[in-house]
Amino acid sequence: MYYSIIHTTAYRYSEPIRESVMELRMRPRDEMSARGSIQGGQQCFSFNVRLDPKADLGSYKDYLGNTVHTFNIPGSHDRLTVIAESLVETHMPATVPLSLPESAWDELEAMTGSAELYDMLLPGHFTEMTPLLRAYMTTQNLTRCADPLATVWMINHFIHEHFEYTPKATQVDSPIDHLLETGKGVCQDYAHTMLAILRYLGIPARYVSGYLYHRRNDNVRISEQDATHAWVDVWMPSLGWVGFDPTNDTAATDRHIRVALGRDYYDVPPTRGVYKGTAATRLEYGVIAHQLDALPMNEPSFSPAQMELDLSDAPFIPPPAPISAPGISIAQQIAQQQQQQQQ
Repeated sequence: MYYSIIHTTAYRYSEPIRESVMELRMRPRDEMSARGSIQGGQQCFSFNVRLDPKADLGSYKDYLGNTVHTFNIPGSHDRLTVIAESLVETHMPATVPLSLPESAWDELEAMTGSAELYDMLLPGHFTEMTPLLRAYMTTQNLTRCADPLATVWMINHFIHEHFEYTPKATQVDSPIDHLLETGKGVCQDYAHTMLAILRYLGIPARYVSGYLYHRRNDNVRISEQDATHAWVDVWMPSLGWVGFDPTNDTAATDRHIRVALGRDYYDVPPTRGVYKGTAATRLEYGVIAHQLDALPMNEPSFSPAQMELDLSDAPFIPPPAPISAPGISIAQQIAQQQQQQQQ
């Protein structure tokens, strides 16, 4: 499948700010696998970022291979718009089996000493095993099945069936316990809960941030803002990393477009930054995803009208403390980006 994606993020500040410094994790990953493999694979053919005010972009790869773009705007400004344009091809993964031999538990435990897998067994910023979650697992009998893959299918289905997908039900700092107490959450909460449970059961798992393309009249439950989504990768003996989507009770497909991997959302917000100033921030964002029949001969064209956002009803976010207060302005920016991932 070929997809063109426009992801627009617009900040409006209540008064001028200065010295904005920001990271972007918006470029779809290149993960080439053999056609028909369990991973499916994808390739990003083009990626472009437009900034207003204009700024020079730098880039680097983080430790998980995510592309990170960086920029800074030293001068005074009262708005910031980021438009990321992507053209990507995805391949349909092979059908994921329902189970593995019982010996897979021993094989899995023998593999988890590697740095890559061990890191994905540890709690993350949003994926701590809490006393409430541990008690919930006991009450619901969420334990190991005969093999690790059957366990993953069971947890994936359980989360889908026992929680209500509710846009705007949680915030950036909402812990897993909030989902357990209210029974309502969004794709990010589903993914975090699944990660915490699987890691507690000894299954390496990582957070996937990206897009989910959905057709009209489709029954897939995703965000109101069209395509932003989050799901989970799990490591299985003989299979490698396999994608699962607890929000939709399915394995990942060629409609899941992968952007960034992490231990949880904290590692992979689409944007993260700081600025000098005490302005309140108003955020609006949108994603336009189009399925294409073939790879365009030329670069896709994007109409300026598609990029315009109506900020008239966008809420102001309370102002952060000055940047001299360590971490508070960073938390403010993360809170703004959380809305993109969740809704």
